[in-house]
Amino acid sequence: MPTAQKTLTFLSSFFTSFGSLVVICAVLAIQEWISSTIAINNSFSNGSIEVSYGLFRGQSTQELSHGLADFNKYFEVLGTLNNSSPKTLHLLVILFLALSLSTSLLSAGFSFYNSVSNPYQTFLGPIGVYTWSGISATFTLLAMILFVGNIQSNHLSEELAQMLYPLFPSATHRGATHRYGLSFWLLLLIILLDIITVVIIFFYQKARYQQKQQQRKPVEYAPRDGILF
Repeated sequence: MPTAQKTLTFLSSFFTSFGSLVVICAVLAIQEWISSTIAINNSFSNGSIEVSYGLFRGQSTQELSHGLADFNKYFEVLGTLNNSSPKTLHLLVILFLALSLSTSLLSAGFSFYNSVSNPYQTFLGPIGVYTWSGISATFTLLAMILFVGNIQSNHLSEELAQMLYPLFPSATHRGATHRYGLSFWLLLLIILLDIITVVIIFFYQKARYQQKQQQRKPVEYAPRDGILF
C-alpha cells in the first residue's frame, strides 16, 4: 500500500489531470472560439459581416448601410468550408484537442492508480504521469498555435464569409478584426493544469529522493568498527 504522502500527492495530480480533461470537454462543446467582423464594400452597398463560431458550429450576421441584408445564418464549419488549407488546419486543431483529451484521461488514470497502489512497472509510475501530462499540454499548445495561424494567415473567417455570402467575394472585403472567445482562452487553463500536474509529481519525486539520500548517510558515514560489529 502507498504511504499517506504518496496517496495525497497523486490524488492532487489526479484532480488537476481530471480538471484538464473537463476543461477540454468544455472547449470542444462551447462554440465561442472567435468572433470576426469583416468590412465589405462594393458598388452597390457597404457594411460588415460578423462571423462567430467554434470548432463545429457558428452563426453569421450581415449589416449593410443601404440595401437589404440577409437573415442570420447558422452553419456547420467543416460543412461550409471547401477542401482547402483552412479546412485541413481546422481538422488538425480538432485532432490535436482529441489527442489532448485522450492523454489527459491517461494522466488522470495513472495518477489515481498510483494513489492506491505501488506499480512495479516504471512507466506506470510517476514517469507515466509526467509523459501523458506533458503530451497533453503539447497537443493543446499546438492546437492553439494552429488555430491562430489559421485565422491570421489562412483567413479562415474571411473564407467562411465568402462561402456564406457569395454576393460579397473576397475582392469586396476591406479588412477584418478578430476577437478570441472564451473557449480559446480556456486552452491556457488546460496547459496550466497540465503543468501543475507535472510540478506536483516533480516535487514528490524530489522529496522522495532526498529522503532516500538521508537514510543512506548514517550507513555511509558510520565508523567501520561499528559497521563490522
